Amino acid sequence: MVQPALYEQVAERLRSRIYAHELVPGSWIDEQKLAEEYGISRTPMREALKVLASEGLVQLKPRRGCYVTQLSEEDLDEIFPVMALLEGRIAFEATKKATNLDIDELVAIHKRLEKSAKQSNIDGFFEANQDFHQALQRYAGNRWLQKAIEDLRIMLRLTRRDSLRVDGRVTQSLEEHRLILAAIQNHDADLASSLMHDHLLSGRLALAKLHIAQQ
Repeated sequence: MVQPALYEQVAERLRSRIYAHELVPGSWIDEQKLAEEYGISRTPMREALKVLASEGLVQLKPRRGCYVTQLSEEDLDEIFPVMALLEGRIAFEATKKATNLDIDELVAIHKRLEKSAKQSNIDGFFEANQDFHQALQRYAGNRWLQKAIEDLRIMLRLTRRDSLRVDGRVTQSLEEHRLILAAIQNHDADLASSLMHDHLLSGRLALAKLHIAQQ
């Protein structure tokens, strides 16, 4: 197996820290301090930050340095409806193509959602949720849809875990997944698409509530 280049390894470490909010949205990234922390020169650190900038996770500002991207409410209002349309289409195509084995896999993932919700394990719920959506992408097998969704998901991962911290959102999200799974099991592609579309938009509403509560 080919070992990733050093800057790619650094980019992955930074990406994980950004998603975990260890590097806070809007915060300045101290290249020198991070390079020293990782025991590397500033060259691979800068290359890693260029990778993250190309993904939209950080912003390189002339003469000011590098900052973790912070999505505005306007950004979210524009991104979520697009994501809802794309994910709705994924659910439609996946329902049309899913085999019995595929549905068994979804059921197993959903059991992880149920378990995480019962244990109030938000991180576990988030990971199972990601697996559920990515499984549907595989079943749909539409590489164009998958690329468009992955590009947006990179950005939304900056915030989507936060929506689960809104009181009652995990329970609501779990019920939405139950309905989506049932539609897929019943091979009702139109209903699965509609439910998935609404599921994404309800996630946006949860983030809006969080923003209001933090003001």
